[in-house]
Amino acid sequence: MSKILTLGEIMLRLSTDPGTLMTYSTNFTGHYGGGEANVGISLANFGHEVAFASKVPANPLGVAVRKHLKSYGICTALLRKGGERLGTYYLESGVGERAASVVYDRAHSSFSSMEALEWDFDELFEDVNLFHISGVTAALTKDWAAWSVELVREAKRREIKVSFDINYRAKLWTQAECGAFLKQVLPLTDYLSAGKLDALYLMGIPENTSEQEDVTYYYEKMAEKYPNIEVFYSTIRQVHSASHNVLQGTMWRKGETTFSNVHTITPIVDRVGGGDAYAAGILHGILSGYTAEHTVDFAIAASSMKHTIHGDCNQFSAEEVEDFMKSDSGAIKR
Repeated sequence: MSKILTLGEIMLRLSTDPGTLMTYSTNFTGHYGGGEANVGISLANFGHEVAFASKVPANPLGVAVRKHLKSYGICTALLRKGGERLGTYYLESGVGERAASVVYDRAHSSFSSMEALEWDFDELFEDVNLFHISGVTAALTKDWAAWSVELVREAKRREIKVSFDINYRAKLWTQAECGAFLKQVLPLTDYLSAGKLDALYLMGIPENTSEQEDVTYYYEKMAEKYPNIEVFYSTIRQVHSASHNVLQGTMWRKGETTFSNVHTITPIVDRVGGGDAYAAGILHGILSGYTAEHTVDFAIAASSMKHTIHGDCNQFSAEEVEDFMKSDSGAIKR
């Protein structure tokens, strides 16, 4: 299987119990996660060799992060130690019509306060076939925005495929800041997670006024702007409530848009990390040589399964995802 490098910040997530407001909560459940780490864990579960590069404090929380990653088979040789603290965020769990909400407490974290890239490029990219990073990392600081471009350029110089997830977070930077960054990194990207809103508000693509369906229109316009990108992918999510979503995956490749089966997810146990599980499923399909149809069906099945377990990362193997795709939803396996 391919050797994959993911790089980004991993944090401690503290979640309220369902039905409890953050302002009144006296009990929080802890999980470790972050977009790039979550993607890496899924890919490791699918049988790929994965390394994760980040920085964590030299304290028990840093040790816990390392153990968390190793428990899923992630190589932690590129996990640096030092700095002030592990980034944290608080999640108020949504129920019914009340959506979940997030409060970040990640300022001055070990990762975001790095003063220089602490890896030798030869060590970082040794034998790597695919490099995955997201816009969340670039949004942390101006340095990380510049370093993200530098890292992607180095990967391309070494003929390594680049996977980028825009993953726009309005609480971290503005649309203008993100758009300016994308103009630098997207010409160097091979596989891109991006949808309609990204096209409209971050890439400046005109709104669809044609009779063409939105998904295909925006993929084609993004491909015209960035012809170097081989694969675009995203999900279509209908939110009936915080506990009831309908999910479908889409992917554009070689001029063709492919739609997955539709999954109705109710009740949702934990939505966090669902997009990362989908991204990992798409990358697994590409790396494994799956057909477009099998790739999107696998990816959306993996994402749907993630919604049924607690925590940021998906915990299922490729075989378990394939079994889920073949079985009747909810049927007991005997």
